[in-house]
Amino acid sequence: MGRETIYNQITSPELISQVSLENIKLLKDFLTYLKSIQRSEKTIESYRSDILIFLCWNLQHNKDKFFVDITKRDIISYQNYLINENKNSPARVRRLKASLSSLSKYIENILDDEFEGFRSIINKVENPVSVPVREKTVLTDEQLDILLNTLVKREKYEVACCVALGMCSGSRKSELVRFKVDYFTDENIIYGSLYKTPEKIQTKGRGLGKFICRYVLVNKFKTYLDLWLKQREELGINSEYLFAYKDSDNNWKQRKVTTLDSWAEWIGDILEVPFYFHCLRHFFTTALSRLNIPDGVIQEIVGWESAEMVKIYKDINVDEQIGKYFDENGVKQVETGRLSDLK
Repeated sequence: MGRETIYNQITSPELISQVSLENIKLLKDFLTYLKSIQRSEKTIESYRSDILIFLCWNLQHNKDKFFVDITKRDIISYQNYLINENKNSPARVRRLKASLSSLSKYIENILDDEFEGFRSIINKVENPVSVPVREKTVLTDEQLDILLNTLVKREKYEVACCVALGMCSGSRKSELVRFKVDYFTDENIIYGSLYKTPEKIQTKGRGLGKFICRYVLVNKFKTYLDLWLKQREELGINSEYLFAYKDSDNNWKQRKVTTLDSWAEWIGDILEVPFYFHCLRHFFTTALSRLNIPDGVIQEIVGWESAEMVKIYKDINVDEQIGKYFDENGVKQVETGRLSDLK
């Protein structure tokens, strides 16, 4: 089972067609501006989707008011609707409001000659209290061993390879589909224990995203890589990408992230807990931390800009963390583990 997510049911093609032309034009102009400053297609689509949610709500509940004339009272009503009627999480509401804030800043800074005196009021309305709305899945070594063994038994080698890659690299699902077959050669192994991608992979970041080298633990991953590469050859898959599918024109293409989402559904059924690929990022960070690898080194391996992210992603409770440094004799010396210990 995948994690349950509440998706908005506010927009529809019919509703969008009824939104005032001045609001639609404002949105289109904003998206054009984002393209001009090289925001990624994914980022632009997210802004479009999020702002259309507001515009459809505005159509149905706020007399289709021109966005420039929106008041703090209107934003409070919208926020109340999202939280108490549409049952969105506080995090989701913050994101929806952030898109409106960006649109407002565009009007304030770029369209100031048309809308003189306009000031953004979105952030003047306090955000809802951030509370977790769904339980985080923390997977154990035993659970993942059972999962991988089950996938291998069912000859789902591509899925097993993808799960193992997530476990052994901490990569996001959007990054997993970007790995190429020729990344995994002996020439790309460093320190005897890590594959280092010979080229940088696009990842999350401002603008068009940032590009970083990814590191993959060899010992834990290679078994599932070899099984999948053998099956790929038997299937006649001819693609530079490690995970590929054949399109309607009979051409091999890079796997889509949506396919990984569908895999997550039945992976969850195997594990009998909600599964999502991002939990493997937590697993990888936690595994490195348990080897007493310093947070700064984990930061570099995973590709974060701050070591503070390590604290967020490692699933180690306070007692276990303190227990590393104390025993019946008092303070103990802690030795850093080796990546080869992850077998």
